[in-house]
Amino acid sequence: MKRNNVNEKEFSAIILAAGKSERMGFPKLSLRYDEKENFIEHIISEYLSFGCKDIAVVVNEIGFEYLNKYEIQFPDIVKVVINEHPEWHRFYSLKIGAKSLSETHSVFIHNVDNPFVNNDVLKALFNNINTADYISPEFEGKGGHPFLLSEKVIKEIAQVEEDRKHLKEFLNQFLKIKVPVEDEKVLVNINTTEEYRKNFD
Repeated sequence: MKRNNVNEKEFSAIILAAGKSERMGFPKLSLRYDEKENFIEHIISEYLSFGCKDIAVVVNEIGFEYLNKYEIQFPDIVKVVINEHPEWHRFYSLKIGAKSLSETHSVFIHNVDNPFVNNDVLKALFNNINTADYISPEFEGKGGHPFLLSEKVIKEIAQVEEDRKHLKEFLNQFLKIKVPVEDEKVLVNINTTEEYRKNFD
């Protein structure tokens, strides 16, 4: 697979997939993206193609059981991290994901409920890594995902002793910029079967 090292710099990705998926009723990472890949496989494939140095996938125990049951294999640079406390929400998932990375540098944060990965969006975010610590895409005035965190932020998250912090409040202490993009899919959140059909039927 061809790897695209933007500006010859290193970056990683953390994919957050430990949510309870209560409205969906089963792990969202298992949703089909196309005939060949499910959501988690597609997201990982796109970040590998973009040139990520390593990837952490944070799942809950049900998601981990799904990966084992269907013998889903990932490349060696992908680490699967089990969040045993999904009720502690996204900050804890991000913290254990950050601690699992082999090196510390800027990191894309991607939610599994948005399977769409646009290289132009990733490039736009990464090209602003020297202007802020928290960089998110914006489509027609609305903030979206994925977002990019600087090495500084990732180090602080990994070192925070508290596990149950509000992620957005924690990130608001850092310099943030929103980068306008042309892809409305940065706004997608698939939490129900109706939302899935809307995007894939």
